[in-house]
Amino acid sequence: MRFLADENVPGPAVTRLRAGGHDVSWIRKEAPGCPDAEVVERARIERRILLTFDKDFGEWVFRQRKEVPGVILFRLTEPLGQEALSRWIARVMDARSDWEGHFSTAAPEGRLRMRPLRSGP
Repeated sequence: MRFLADENVPGPAVTRLRAGGHDVSWIRKEAPGCPDAEVVERARIERRILLTFDKDFGEWVFRQRKEVPGVILFRLTEPLGQEALSRWIARVMDARSDWEGHFSTAAPEGRLRMRPLRSGP
């Protein structure tokens, strides 16, 4: 599975995901300052599931009907250190393989909500 980490995903998390065998592109290195519309378009063109902490991507996907293979929104209820945050993100990513076709919201307490992006084939 291919992923696109938004700028707000920490570097140690990207490194950990790559070390775990995930194909991860990172906006902070490849297109820093890229507007959200371009991030969405890049995810679509490259067929990558978007990883982000930015709730605004829900607006792009549902209200503006921008097509992407999937989105995983990480929601923190309290700050985590870089190492704990990286471990948590990797655990979330490794827990499932059905991210495609969903807008998923993950919280550190173990909560995960997966909403289908589109109906039908």
